[in-house]
Formats: sequence, structure tokens, C-alpha cells
Amino acid sequence: MRDVEAGEPSDADVDTIGVHCRLTELLEERGLAVTELSALVGVSPVNLSVLKNDRAKAIRFSTLVAICDVLECEIGDLLVLRRD
Repeated sequence: MRDVEAGEPSDADVDTIGVHCRLTELLEERGLAVTELSALVGVSPVNLSVLKNDRAKAIRFSTLVAICDVLECEIGDLLVLRRD
């Protein structure tokens, strides 16, 4: 088990944060694949997959803006609160 710095959520807490990334839906609507978005944004496909699968713990604002620019969407279209 890895150590977690104070204030950083553990792996168990990530699912309870309540933020959902709609990257899958937005890519489907635009007919893009993760690999294509990766090339356009300059982020590895692995990192985009982590984001897409709601496993990301953080995202740089510059990455967020780049994704939204390419997908022609707003931040609120990409990231939404999960209301379970």
C-alpha cells in the first residue's frame, strides 16, 4: 500500500469525490478517438484514459482548456458533479 500525503485523497476516496468526466460522450458525439484527441491536445493517451475513466485525481488547467478548445466545449460540459 502506498503512502498518501496529508490532504490528498486515497484511491478509496476517489470514487466518492463525485466528479464525472464526460470525455467518452463528447468524443463519441464528435467522432474522435482518444488517440486523435491525444495528438491534438499533447497529452498521452494513457493520461486521457485515466481522465475518461474517472480515475484522475487532478488535472492541470492548461490541459483542461486544451481539451475544451479541441472539443469546442465548456468545462462544465466535460466535468460534471455526480449526484448519486
